[in-house]
Amino acid sequence: MKKLIYLTSLLCFLAAGCKKDLDIVDPNHVTKQNFWKNAADAQQGVNSIYSTLHREGLSRWLYFMTMIRSDEGYSTSPNPAIINIYDAFNITDFNDYLVTSVYQDDYVGINRANQVLDNVPGVAMDAALKQQLLGEAKFFRGFFYYNLATIYGNVPIMLHSPTPQDFPPTSSQDSVFERAEADLADAAANLPVSYDAGNAGRVTKGAAYALLGKAYMQQKKYAQAQAAFQWLVEGDGKNLYSLVPDYRNNFIETAENNAESVFEWQNAANPNDNHDDDAATGSDNLNYGTSIPPFFAPSPVGFTDGQARRWTVWEFLQEKTTDNKRDPRLAATYLYDSTDEKGPDFSLAFGRTWNSLGLQTDPSIQHGNITEVCFRKQLDDATMTGEVFHSGNNYRYIRYADVLLLYAEALNAQGQTGAAYKYVDAVRARAGLATLTVAKPGLSQSDFLLQLKHERITELSGEGHRFEDLARWGDLGTGLSSRDAGFANFKKNRDEFMPIPQYDLDINPNLKQNPGY
Repeated sequence: MKKLIYLTSLLCFLAAGCKKDLDIVDPNHVTKQNFWKNAADAQQGVNSIYSTLHREGLSRWLYFMTMIRSDEGYSTSPNPAIINIYDAFNITDFNDYLVTSVYQDDYVGINRANQVLDNVPGVAMDAALKQQLLGEAKFFRGFFYYNLATIYGNVPIMLHSPTPQDFPPTSSQDSVFERAEADLADAAANLPVSYDAGNAGRVTKGAAYALLGKAYMQQKKYAQAQAAFQWLVEGDGKNLYSLVPDYRNNFIETAENNAESVFEWQNAANPNDNHDDDAATGSDNLNYGTSIPPFFAPSPVGFTDGQARRWTVWEFLQEKTTDNKRDPRLAATYLYDSTDEKGPDFSLAFGRTWNSLGLQTDPSIQHGNITEVCFRKQLDDATMTGEVFHSGNNYRYIRYADVLLLYAEALNAQGQTGAAYKYVDAVRARAGLATLTVAKPGLSQSDFLLQLKHERITELSGEGHRFEDLARWGDLGTGLSSRDAGFANFKKNRDEFMPIPQYDLDINPNLKQNPGY
């Protein structure tokens, strides 16, 4: 009894002592109170935003969401969740990591950007550098919201560092795009046009204008998109970008940050990190490469969890170059039994012939009815004989060719079809094809758009733009099932978006699930 009374008295004493808050900053750990003091802190804060691109959701599963969900890709993965979620439009668990990873990583990036935007304005430092860093943060917050708008559609908008009392409501896709546009416009006004070699890869004014134009395009704001792209195509940025002569150089590690690169994710192999992702380790020894190559590489080099649909190959074979050769972009885009026109005994993948890899072809049609086609652009076969989870090959998220084709699309949408020709001509000429002016003069507005759909497949397939292209054109639906069986399950007004993670809905009463789920 005495022991119980003593214990009760002690608890009462401790409880009384806790009435006064103990608020002492731990000098051994970085906190909000001892950070954001100088320019070095501000720079590190911005650098942390860039590192978000190396998290597993954005460096791996984003490719599945944008490529395998579209009609250009499919999956034969032994993991049924990959097939159901990304290929068959059959999502039953809204907390599955394959559903939530990109959503989660986008909000990690938004939180990092918001911390910079909340705290750096009060840091005493060089005014020009401060403007640049805030511009970088605005760019990335705009990018993450653009990503959320295109993939998840209706999501909450957060503009400041969160508190436990924050329960932001669902915003419409249009509102999320508008938020992205406002941030990207601010970024374009404040970012420099270029950097020195030591800062290669930092986002620029051109990157901001390009992504701003892409956001406007998804909303069919064609005049605004034209104005944004114009800075790169006809304005002050015209001489900063060009199409590199060798198309393949846009996808190999030895030719990174070239003249065609507008927004390029900087990847680097980390020899000290054996984990699949930074979130799993909880350490400072984080992944700063991309883990997509082993998932897209042909077996036995990789897992072949994501592959290309064969109909895309036929798009490249519709016409030959002006000197009667095959479109060179085909071999740069895919590994398959005829990456080399001479066939599977000559088509090399990671230093081995296609036949020696044991991959499938259909002998009934010579180099024809391909049963396995692998996306090549994110792979490392140019520099390695195998693949790693932490590839150093950069991801060219926006290339100048993409900007030119979108600029032509914006002009055509406004009835300026004749003026749009030369921008498509530039892309075709680099591939050695006859210019559209020569091959198909005088196209109507609708026929020119059909041609642009072909041009975007042959120029940009395997780069993560196909799903947003289909959404912009209004082409998502069961009509695609003839070339992608997964679309037989596609439900209009549901499958345009991924579902909102259930765990967010469970803790935030102001959120709503996307329609149809």
